[in-house]
Amino acid sequence: MQINVIIFGQLTEITGNTLLLNNIEDTDSLIRELNGLYPALASKKYVVAVDKQVINQNTILKGNSTVALLPPFSGG
Repeated sequence: MQINVIIFGQLTEITGNTLLLNNIEDTDSLIRELNGLYPALASKKYVVAVDKQVINQNTILKGNSTVALLPPFSGG
């Protein structure tokens, strides 16, 4: 099962823009994997969206799910 991860804003300085990861079952596992690959990511604040829906709890991922990491936005 392949998961597409799209990264936005300042987080791209750590990870780049997109990642493809395999065998990730849920969002908690995804975050652990990303923190292992990119330790600097662990100290950053961001929200997670799965298939264009912001989530607030661990979510099961399906094959070809798209996960977005969204840093805090500021604007005017």
